[in-house]
Amino acid sequence: MSKRKLTRRQAWRIEKIQQERIARAKKRSTQAEIDLGKLGQEQNGLVIAHFGTQVEVETKLGQHTIRKRCHFRSNLGSLVTGDRVIWCDGDPTGVIVAVQERESELCRPDPYGDLKAVAANIDRILIVVAPLPKPHTQLVDRYLVAAETVGIKPALVINKMDLIDDAEQHEVIKGFIELYTSLDYEVITASTKKGHGLDDLSYFLTGHTSIFVGQSGVGKSSLINSLIPNLALQVGDLSSANQKGTHTTTTAQLFHFPQEGHLIDSPGIREFGLWHMSEEQIIEGFIEFRPYIGHCKFRDCQHRKEPGCAIQQAHKDDHISDYRMQSYEALRDQLDQ
Repeated sequence: MSKRKLTRRQAWRIEKIQQERIARAKKRSTQAEIDLGKLGQEQNGLVIAHFGTQVEVETKLGQHTIRKRCHFRSNLGSLVTGDRVIWCDGDPTGVIVAVQERESELCRPDPYGDLKAVAANIDRILIVVAPLPKPHTQLVDRYLVAAETVGIKPALVINKMDLIDDAEQHEVIKGFIELYTSLDYEVITASTKKGHGLDDLSYFLTGHTSIFVGQSGVGKSSLINSLIPNLALQVGDLSSANQKGTHTTTTAQLFHFPQEGHLIDSPGIREFGLWHMSEEQIIEGFIEFRPYIGHCKFRDCQHRKEPGCAIQQAHKDDHISDYRMQSYEALRDQLDQ
């Protein structure tokens, strides 16, 4: 059954009601401490986990923290970890009645081509790779393009450095570090077993809402366990058959960072398509391409083999690396398909 389409007046009324509820909740937050014995009032909350048709909401009332499973009304759309909401307590579950406007969101398209948000109100994204499973280079660039497009500051975390045990792995990781540091991206090497790089990670995360993304098995949950004592998230070993990670995180969850800020652990994503973006957005996401955009001889240049292409000339002049050019061309070809 298709979703019922709202009329303009119905949509306006829903928006008006949500704004009124947000305003009432903000007013109450400036008043005296809320009486915990009163139930059913509208209050501010933060979505810290998503479980199918329910979410877990956290609310701080003075020195107390309340966490509650909540249903949400269908006219609110989909909710994700990191959403700021207005909710009412109930028995046995609460009800979310309004969602505050998102400052940012990380999205990916589902198999049907519709955009699906992964997390909301984040300002840092940490792309985690490891020697094993072998780094998926195009996946890294997809995340970087997605982060650049929505204005979320990215960093590359090379985890499990203690697993580098041969010259080939060393050269692969060395190439990663040299490539992305040359583009002025933050690159942090880490090992939870040796405690290496955790101070650098803490410094980058402090005071921000950050999300860890990457393939399964690269150690995202292990890193969060090391950064947040006594958390004890489940971690999994690599599959002995294909050296790919096994899923241990089944839903995006938000955790509070001791030095202020929040961390979101997301399920491992082996593929991250960008086919919802235009070719112009893709090329803007490659930061070293930007100085040459708009300087081609022809205004409708496709940056392939056209004469006078500023992007291709920058590649020939070694201002754009072979690897990044190939990565861009692969993403562009996927859009064509």
